[in-house]
Amino acid sequence: MKISKILTVVLLMCAALLPGTIQAQLYKSTYYNVDWQFNAPICTDFANVASGWGMNFEGGYYVAPKIAVGLYGSFHTNSKFVEPQVLQLSSSSSLYTDQIQSIFQIPFGALLKYRFVENSMFEPYVTAKLGTNYIRMSSANNVLDFYDETWGFNVQPEVGVSIFPSAHNRTGIHLGLYYSYSTNSSKCLIYTLDGLNNIGFNLGVSF
Repeated sequence: MKISKILTVVLLMCAALLPGTIQAQLYKSTYYNVDWQFNAPICTDFANVASGWGMNFEGGYYVAPKIAVGLYGSFHTNSKFVEPQVLQLSSSSSLYTDQIQSIFQIPFGALLKYRFVENSMFEPYVTAKLGTNYIRMSSANNVLDFYDETWGFNVQPEVGVSIFPSAHNRTGIHLGLYYSYSTNSSKCLIYTLDGLNNIGFNLGVSF
């Protein structure tokens, strides 16, 4: 076979493989988000002040171009100062004190994500997160720290968007709005939590 024919065959084979190669380079099978988290407990009077003392981490694998499974984990602290008051602990005891009420939580578990478009500069998505949540409910004053630690089931739906500089550059900005509910039941001094509701957003880097 002449060299010219061999070169022709090689060029035709490369041309046939080129679209698949380009598609493989564009298609990224994994993703990761590292976020600053802003969170607000709702439906409670205990430590119900919104704060930005939190982080969110998640990563997943696309089992299909638009569907990913993965893991998530975050931590957050919400605190509130309460002026001095009398707390009636029982029929025969009371406590006069100011307080710093705090809720520290660490939800983590598995996730299922659906993105509406793929390999685009703008990728809106919805995510369902299911797992567990560790909560430390505490009331501290100048002398003592009263607290209760519990575990509960956590469910966390989220909607958001990942924004990339181009379809080829997969490092960009991530924004997600979430609602979180945990089944934790806690009691600290005269205060009780029978389930914990949160709303908030995650803002960070997606890659």
